[in-house]
Amino acid sequence: MRRGASVVVGLVLAAGLLAPGAAARPAEAEAEAAPRGCDPLDPAACVLPFPSDWHTVPDASTDTGRRVAFVADALPANVRGTHVDPAEWNRNDGFSPGSMVLAQVPGLDLGRTGAAPVTDIGASLDRDAPIVLLDLDTGQRHPYWAELDANADDPARRALIVRPARNLAEGHHYAVVLRDLRDADGTPLPAPDAYRKVAGKPLHPGDPLYERQRQLRPALRGLARAGIDPRGAYLVWDFTVASERGLSERMLHLRDESFRELGDEAPEFLVTEVREHGGDDAVARSVRGVFNVPSYLDRPGGPPGSGMRYGPDGLPQRAEGNVQVAAFRCEIPRSALTRPAWPGLYGHGLFGREAEVGSGAVTAFAAEHHFVLCATKWQGMADEDVAHVARTLTDLSDFHTVPDRLQQGVLNTLWLGRLMTHPDGLAADPAFAGTRGRSVLSRHAPLGFYGNSQGAIMGGMVTALSTEVRRSALGVPGMNYSTLLNRSTGFAPFQRLLDTTYPDTLDQQIGFALLQMLWDRGEANGYAHHMTDDPLPGTPRHQVLLHVAFGDHLVTPHAAEVQARTVGARVHTPAVAEGRSPDADPYWGIRPLRRLDRGSGLVVWDSGSPHQPLTNTPPDTGHDPHGDPRHDAAARLQMAWFLKTGLLVDVCGNRPCRARPRD
Repeated sequence: MRRGASVVVGLVLAAGLLAPGAAARPAEAEAEAAPRGCDPLDPAACVLPFPSDWHTVPDASTDTGRRVAFVADALPANVRGTHVDPAEWNRNDGFSPGSMVLAQVPGLDLGRTGAAPVTDIGASLDRDAPIVLLDLDTGQRHPYWAELDANADDPARRALIVRPARNLAEGHHYAVVLRDLRDADGTPLPAPDAYRKVAGKPLHPGDPLYERQRQLRPALRGLARAGIDPRGAYLVWDFTVASERGLSERMLHLRDESFRELGDEAPEFLVTEVREHGGDDAVARSVRGVFNVPSYLDRPGGPPGSGMRYGPDGLPQRAEGNVQVAAFRCEIPRSALTRPAWPGLYGHGLFGREAEVGSGAVTAFAAEHHFVLCATKWQGMADEDVAHVARTLTDLSDFHTVPDRLQQGVLNTLWLGRLMTHPDGLAADPAFAGTRGRSVLSRHAPLGFYGNSQGAIMGGMVTALSTEVRRSALGVPGMNYSTLLNRSTGFAPFQRLLDTTYPDTLDQQIGFALLQMLWDRGEANGYAHHMTDDPLPGTPRHQVLLHVAFGDHLVTPHAAEVQARTVGARVHTPAVAEGRSPDADPYWGIRPLRRLDRGSGLVVWDSGSPHQPLTNTPPDTGHDPHGDPRHDAAARLQMAWFLKTGLLVDVCGNRPCRARPRD
């Protein structure tokens, strides 16, 4: 995390955005009358259990046939008593394909219960598993891991979190079953009275639980067909995952409409600075400039805090004349002055900027492997967005502006890609001319993508959407911020802010789950099913190479493994040395790479750091290996071969891949 982020969070805390003397509501306070929309199955919080079709309504206009219908009073409130405004969530036709599954079970001990931990995901599919995640459309069980929120001091506000080990199928209907739950003494936990009534004999229409029983009845019948008796369970509920159209329609509209209007032309651009480097520098020239992109945000130019401007059809609509002026920076290796180089987009890290393309490891890659790399900002999570992102954590109602700007930032990246490939784009400008007047950009080499950290997270989304990028090298990647945040040292200053504005830890976990429903519009998690072999409409197939840092402090490798399972990547084996992984079956559910393979791959780079925590907490010991893979020459060689040929070449000699720890 950049120091600036911590400073801005402090300013937000001091700027009067929180009510003077505001304090958390006591967990032991008696609940008031349940607000409209509360689920009677779990009294700990209105929207628990989560996600749940109890909070949806039928809607024939959506691909799932449902529409999310949260009620404001049922959603968490900040210390000022302001509940989350559900308007943006209620655009969704289901829940996140990577959704945390949440409940609050007093007295639960997962060890005595025998629930599958992150170290034994395969156990989640056991016939007698105490937690079942069942796809009601296929009758198949879905893999997961279960954990209790390690950040909660109050057992009464500690969430049970069930995380899918592979993203859930878009548009499918799922049931969650909790059964045979036990406390620390091994004593079975009795089912809540409300659930026992709902799962029991038919209730009279006048019964307060009649509607809950009626809504849940199809799921209970589906469980019975799968051989699971819901009457003996602790708790059962159901939910619907958002559809492919519901997840991707906005971004596809931005892409297709803007490029259709662009036609066969190159985007407008202007080179503003050309810097020639000395003869000993592997990079010969750095070029800065700006380019125009149609803006679909609701403020001219789309500054931080802008949201998507929607038309009457519910799709983003561009105001006439609204243009985004996006900055770019390109690094030209010395070799490209005499021989045109491979073009590549670069994605910067957390709250960074396009200048990161000029950093040491990135320019080393460009120089060693003959790439011209260009970057623009990830608007929404760039340096200019830190203060606004911090403010959204004081009232989650405003959070939609973050993924809205991220979508515009991805569109900007796609347009920069067109600038790099169009003969009338960058290639036609004197700043990109070599010693013989030819462009430094090859007209024949395909456009690649290379990103690190947040650049890899967002790079997964770019990959799924790009019609020009076919292969992407994603350094220290992941997806699904609801999994990433608690496990990242980079979130620490924002966690401090969240502890002040939403101090109840159960509310925080609900908040992460809610945020993911919107973040899916603007990060890889919402597009992961279409990142490789199942492309989005009008989009080619892609390949991705995932480089993971063992024990990463900033982007947990757990998230990269979920991504690998979802996109169908294979893992380099042996992935790590004997005894390095605490897992019963290391890299469960990820098939091994062949010695020379095509497709998509995951490679673990080990620089000796301890394994990341097995709880939803950040690492606090040892060297942070986050930057080690990109600084390793063998890792860079593997990425270059992949981007140029699509081949996954073993550069580690049929042994675990080791990276040298940076000082």
